[in-house]
Amino acid sequence: MKKLIISAFLLTLFYFAAQAQEGSSFGLKGGLNYNANGDYFESIGDNAQNPDRNIGYHIGVFGKIGNDLYFRPELIYTSTKSDYNSDDFNMKKIDAPLLVGIKVLGPVSVFGGPSFQYILDTEFDGIDIDNVKDDFSIGLNFGIGLNLNKIGVDLRYERGFSDNEATFIGNNIGGSAVSRIDTRPDQLILSLSIAL
Repeated sequence: MKKLIISAFLLTLFYFAAQAQEGSSFGLKGGLNYNANGDYFESIGDNAQNPDRNIGYHIGVFGKIGNDLYFRPELIYTSTKSDYNSDDFNMKKIDAPLLVGIKVLGPVSVFGGPSFQYILDTEFDGIDIDNVKDDFSIGLNFGIGLNLNKIGVDLRYERGFSDNEATFIGNNIGGSAVSRIDTRPDQLILSLSIAL
């Protein structure tokens, strides 16, 4: 099902690129994320450790249909990192935001919409975590953009809708314990896009 959704999304992007009309475009985008994932619990009953924010990156493609009112599907590879005291949590995922935007003043627009996320890989302090509750989840993107001809810059906020925990065996004083970490994204995203 996940592969079918991603394949349909890609076909839609390339269809609109091939049918490029006035107000429609296709291009590349990339940028930086200022992110943190959810809370980390070393064992049952422990207080949550909140993550320190870190810089990640993203790169991908987008399509845009319309001009003053537009639809903008994107397909993006994202790498994030969160710090929990001395431990690092790294996540790599595919994001597919489906955004609707409107121009509000000259080249400035606001936009928002759901973001479908598929987790490719997670690692906590050198341990690969394979048992994330849901590899596929849904979040929300909203933000503001500036488009000057073929160059665009946007700043957006992304947040996952629901908890998406990964559980794994962690080290604890006197033995091992089941640890949990919330993989839900919470990030500011700064992007540069170029229409082809």
